[in-house]
Amino acid sequence: MPAYIVFTRMRTRNQAEIDTYAKQAPFFFEDRPLKWHARFGKHEILEGPGVEGVAIIEFPTFEDAKAWYNSPAYQEASKHRHLGGDYSAIIVEGVSHEAVH
Repeated sequence: MPAYIVFTRMRTRNQAEIDTYAKQAPFFFEDRPLKWHARFGKHEILEGPGVEGVAIIEFPTFEDAKAWYNSPAYQEASKHRHLGGDYSAIIVEGVSHEAVH
């Protein structure tokens, strides 16, 4: 069953650090079975506190999502993301299409 990591950026504090993080993306994404569903594009807040942006990444399983997030390459790069802004990150398991119908 697929799983998703949802990142929300509430506030940018240092754009240069976020840019450094983004430059490292080819290294922490390489050879990973993932699919982007949203990448800090246009959004509209319907409820709750505002955010600057949202990213949603799909992985084949919950375990794959955790393994990517906890990987040494991602953890090293994420130091720049943490210095650059205030984020939240959530892993959520998806549903099978059979369960929806």
